[in-house]
Amino acid sequence: MTQGKRISTDIGEDARAAIQALGAAAKAARLAAGEGQAAAAARLGVHVQTIGRIEAGEPGVSVGHMVGLLALYGLRVGAQQVEAAGR
Repeated sequence: MTQGKRISTDIGEDARAAIQALGAAAKAARLAAGEGQAAAAARLGVHVQTIGRIEAGEPGVSVGHMVGLLALYGLRVGAQQVEAAGR
């Protein structure tokens, strides 16, 4: 766990996989646009380390920063309801 960051220990593997997939998509889109992390950080108004954390799929990153980075490169995120097991 990153020092000083609150990350739920209850996060499921599906959620972790989704966060990692979003981070990978953000990185691929940034690279396809020919931009470095520093340029992306400047455009988003965050520290370059935040871009690295998003792209690494760290679950403690702000969802606003994640969605903002994706939007910079024309990607959108949608929500879909998942039925919980045992209902």
